[in-house]
Amino acid sequence: MSLPVTNLDDRKFQDLVDEAKRMIPQLCPEWTNHNLSDPGVALIELFAWMTEMTLFRLNQVPDTFYTRMLNLLGFEQFPASAARTELTFWLSGATSAGIEVPQGTEVTTLGTVGEPRVFTTMETVAAVQPVLVSALTSDGPDRYTNVWGSLSLGLENVTCFPRTPLTPGDAFYLGFEQSLKGNAIRLGIEATVEGIGVNPDRPPLVWEVWQGEGWVRASVPDLPGEGEVADSTGGLNRNGHVLLLIRSDHQPLTLGGVRAHWLRARLIEPAPGQAAYRASPQIRRVTAAAIGMTVEAEHSERIDDEFLGTSTGKPNQVFEVSRRPVLPRDGHEVLEVSTPLATTEWVEVNDFVDSGPNDLHYMWDSSTGKITFGPVIRYPDGSVRHHGTIPPEGARLRLTSYRTGGGALGNVGVGTLTGMRSAIPYVSGVSNLVPATGGVDAETVENAKRRGPQSVRAGGRAVTVSDFERLAGEADSRVARVRCLAPEQPGDPVRLFVVPHVKQRAEMLVLDDFALPDDMIARIAGYLDERRVLGSTIEIGTPYYQGVTVASLLTAQPGRPASLVRDRAQRALYDYINPITGGSDRHGWAFDTDLNSANIFQVLEAVEGVEKVDEVLFFEYDLRNHERMGFGKELVKLAPDSLFLSTNHHVVVQ
Repeated sequence: MSLPVTNLDDRKFQDLVDEAKRMIPQLCPEWTNHNLSDPGVALIELFAWMTEMTLFRLNQVPDTFYTRMLNLLGFEQFPASAARTELTFWLSGATSAGIEVPQGTEVTTLGTVGEPRVFTTMETVAAVQPVLVSALTSDGPDRYTNVWGSLSLGLENVTCFPRTPLTPGDAFYLGFEQSLKGNAIRLGIEATVEGIGVNPDRPPLVWEVWQGEGWVRASVPDLPGEGEVADSTGGLNRNGHVLLLIRSDHQPLTLGGVRAHWLRARLIEPAPGQAAYRASPQIRRVTAAAIGMTVEAEHSERIDDEFLGTSTGKPNQVFEVSRRPVLPRDGHEVLEVSTPLATTEWVEVNDFVDSGPNDLHYMWDSSTGKITFGPVIRYPDGSVRHHGTIPPEGARLRLTSYRTGGGALGNVGVGTLTGMRSAIPYVSGVSNLVPATGGVDAETVENAKRRGPQSVRAGGRAVTVSDFERLAGEADSRVARVRCLAPEQPGDPVRLFVVPHVKQRAEMLVLDDFALPDDMIARIAGYLDERRVLGSTIEIGTPYYQGVTVASLLTAQPGRPASLVRDRAQRALYDYINPITGGSDRHGWAFDTDLNSANIFQVLEAVEGVEKVDEVLFFEYDLRNHERMGFGKELVKLAPDSLFLSTNHHVVVQ
């Protein structure tokens, strides 16, 4: 079997001849005879043959040579990026405030194949004991009734949703004295069985928190421990507790004349097949206690005080750190070069182009972990220049600290991060209630070979729409797709719509999965700010995700189980109408591409076990309020700044 051949330039003999002939009218208009007998055409064919031989030999170069040539042009492969998740540290009991989980706390997986994955907390989080100061009920926008007196004394029941009949949007508000950001809160509920009609395991209400710009969902996960549930009140219908995770920021707001930090239980429109309340729940008393702290963590491990080696005093020295890949620097990484006379701190640079003989500079490759010192270059005029100082012979090199980790291995599932490397007083355990996402392996050579020529051709400048899209993808490896819209009027910003990588099953995707982390936005903005045209402004955000539900009627082939065919059809719909892996090419649903029933007919007809597709209808879906909108249709239009996100597909198999 022959070795694979690299196609750096896939033009063949005839392609080169045709390209040269197309240039004749522009460069030599007086040349009109293009027949094969013409001497000029013979010369074109001769040089095309020689060029084809050159391209053939160029295609034999190994990948290492190709990437080294790109490195000389200032092009580098993307390093690995670290997965992130939220860790919840559970307290051993409801305690007073002041318990902290410090930044840099390490948590590992237990029982996984291979080496444990280590995650490190990104900031310090402290337990805040919640103090209830107010309670309101609302029967419409800007209409509030203060029920704090009744609730605090516990002398009479409080009707949570006052309107009759019950109307989606009515809410029950609880106000707290302090921000509860990062805390897991257990609400103790004393209730009476009045909210009849609902399924206790699936009530049509959501808990939300005010985070400064809007209401976001306060997650209600299952509690750690055997037999425990997150909501034991059956939809505020019986005595029990509700666990809320306040992940996002928690800002104060004035409602009904009271300024506090608010949580609310909001009545929503029941989903198809979901029972609704026939009467409002009634509550006699509410208590609140902090039982945990939630903090963001990344797949990384900090290595402190590593000895690299001893300098030989020669240029172009290379040293390697013991662990790799190396994650982006956070300011704690210091390279110290020690001699008997002094210890100096050196500075990392991207290249040695501007480094002088007295500059204490070095380069650090994140993927390989190699630290390189400056070369000595002999110029055409015979002069010799040191690009960066060379560590003296015998000098000892030491790194004070660096972070290692990253890659797709860090995308661990729910409940896998449970091992604490160090004990924390009053903390009984830890778990991740959401999966870790965002871990991406270092860029492959094959992808670098495709991206390199584009980067070199554009010179690293953001001028055209395609330049902005390409550079935004370069800024952060967590970016899956980018859409750029040019300004409609002079002075308008360039609008970038970014879709992040989401390692989640298609049918499990929700709107919050596509939120852009603040550090990703900052990284893209900073990267583009250095490369944009002077005077242009950039606006970075997410596309508008248009929710869509497919209702279809299928006929299964004889002998095929209806449940199996239904599962396959739903899976095909979720995979096809998907922002990241959907569309006909499986590279994500294309921008500006409408959804029509003809395409869905083709997708469903290709499902194994389907004999025919009888009917397909689309319903627009409100992803924020979780409700279907309007009537069924056979075509759904898509705006230029939008993408489809499918949910709640309904497939009937007969």
